[in-house]
Amino acid sequence: MATILTERADTAASAAQGQAMAEAVKAGHREYLFPCETRLYEDPLVLASGSGTWVTDVTGREYLDLFAGILTTSVGHANPEVVERVQRQLETLGHTSTLYLTENEVEMARALASIAPPGLKRTFFTNSGTEAIETAVLLACVYTGRTDIIALRYSYSGRSTLATNLTGHGGWRPLTSSLVAVKHTLSPYSYRCPFKQPCDESCLDAFIRDLEEVIITTTNGKPAAFLAETIQGVGGYVVPPAGYFQRVAEVIHKYGGLLIIDEVQTGFGRTGNQWFGIQHWGVSPDIMVMAKGIANGFPVAATMTRDEIAASWTARTISTFGGNPVGMAAALATHDIMVRENVPARAQQRGAQLRAGLEALQQQHPWMGEVRGMGLMQAIECVEDRRTKTPSPAKAKRLLEAAKAEGVLIGIGGMHGHVIRIGPSLLISEAEVSEGLDRLSRACSRV
Repeated sequence: MATILTERADTAASAAQGQAMAEAVKAGHREYLFPCETRLYEDPLVLASGSGTWVTDVTGREYLDLFAGILTTSVGHANPEVVERVQRQLETLGHTSTLYLTENEVEMARALASIAPPGLKRTFFTNSGTEAIETAVLLACVYTGRTDIIALRYSYSGRSTLATNLTGHGGWRPLTSSLVAVKHTLSPYSYRCPFKQPCDESCLDAFIRDLEEVIITTTNGKPAAFLAETIQGVGGYVVPPAGYFQRVAEVIHKYGGLLIIDEVQTGFGRTGNQWFGIQHWGVSPDIMVMAKGIANGFPVAATMTRDEIAASWTARTISTFGGNPVGMAAALATHDIMVRENVPARAQQRGAQLRAGLEALQQQHPWMGEVRGMGLMQAIECVEDRRTKTPSPAKAKRLLEAAKAEGVLIGIGGMHGHVIRIGPSLLISEAEVSEGLDRLSRACSRV
């Protein structure tokens, strides 16, 4: 009896210490960090550790992570193979720059070329999706000698001056001017199609007409590139209709521009059955960017293109941290795991399980307007009612908080903050998907 009481006292003391630490961290954030940093939850989580698809906060409470640091811990938190390879690299060489060569950088570039769409062979490594986008847009302008870029409404491209101007999502735009001219065309958002409800095949023609009209009326008719995510992430996992990217490629090439595809969130098997989202539509982009899941959370990003486009950049350039040996070691380890585990097939299987569970919940809750996505990239659009489709950020926020209370982490997005985003580790098990759905079901009942 005394032992049990002692254990309970120790547990209570540990929880109290953890709560005190959490409050100290939150106080430090309020005092020393930029207040513009976006945090989930009314009471932000202070995480201490992670393993696989689970994370633990400083109080010792565990959560099933169905958001993976915004679809980034692709092979799980603290994956032992990634950790071991990074530790080995740190013991030999921790940093160079692109002024020097390392085997890791060359091997990772070769690995990417082996899984990329046809023609994409040359890679430039940077640290983040924002930098990869910047590199891609600058490269397109250099190659074409033009400066007009067409992007999509509801898009998100990063946090630099250029990237925020490429972003078609007002809440993420602190600036309204950049060195290149950015024009936004309609997003192929079928659930909220501006042409017809329900959206049908005829709407595809209308989306393409809008793209051409934007080129003809808001540029000089000579765009440098069209840039798009294959599935819009921050926009709420907006999946384009079949045939959209084939038609877009035809239009931008007709006007002499390049097709830039953003695979920052959709890459590396995330969408199921293919390594990259654009491969579902049989399109080979001129330039492709990727980040997030490429190195399981290490700061690595890449811009890929064809030989002749890469050769057009003749000015000198470097990246101090791009191709860093440690980051490349993490990326190589992640790549090896992904290939061995066949993550595109795994994402398809577990994604189908997740989608079926979400659609079953949709039948029970009329505020779930649409369930959509591909592979292990699934979303719930929250509405006031299905007839009017009025966005409901309040319900989305309540579901976010309820899920946290049930011990499961999810994300949020959409123009109004009304879309729940789910994107777990690509190695999530069948049992863990089932566990996540059970917890989400209880959370939905709270909403």
